[in-house]
Amino acid sequence: MSAHRHQEVAALLEWAKQWVGGRTDVAGLLLVGSWARDAARDDSDVDLVLLSDDPSLYDVESLADQSALGTFVTTRSWGPITEWRFVRESGLEIELCVGTPDWASTSPVDAGTRRVVSDGARSLYDPRGLIAEIIDECAG
Repeated sequence: MSAHRHQEVAALLEWAKQWVGGRTDVAGLLLVGSWARDAARDDSDVDLVLLSDDPSLYDVESLADQSALGTFVTTRSWGPITEWRFVRESGLEIELCVGTPDWASTSPVDAGTRRVVSDGARSLYDPRGLIAEIIDECAG
């Protein structure tokens, strides 16, 4: 992987931590997928899961105001999670998935959540300890 791409993603993750740290609705933010398991390539997208007490706060207009994400491309629903896909000028794709804290429930762990977390997950912001719990549960 190029040093440039690595620096771009590191800066994006720092921005994301600052962005959610100022929001009272956010119960957690985690990085999942290839970037979380240190297996990313230059063409790998960045996959983020944001858990909010009020996912309705995140829509195309509010997220489009976050220029660090890039240009909005599409949205899809994955059960309890809504995916918002963006692309930056550099070509880096960002998948921001937004759902409620229930996504990280450990009693029992949802099969889809287990699959995502087991494939690689790293906590970026965890004020309630939800992210640590789901990562521990899926690791054990």
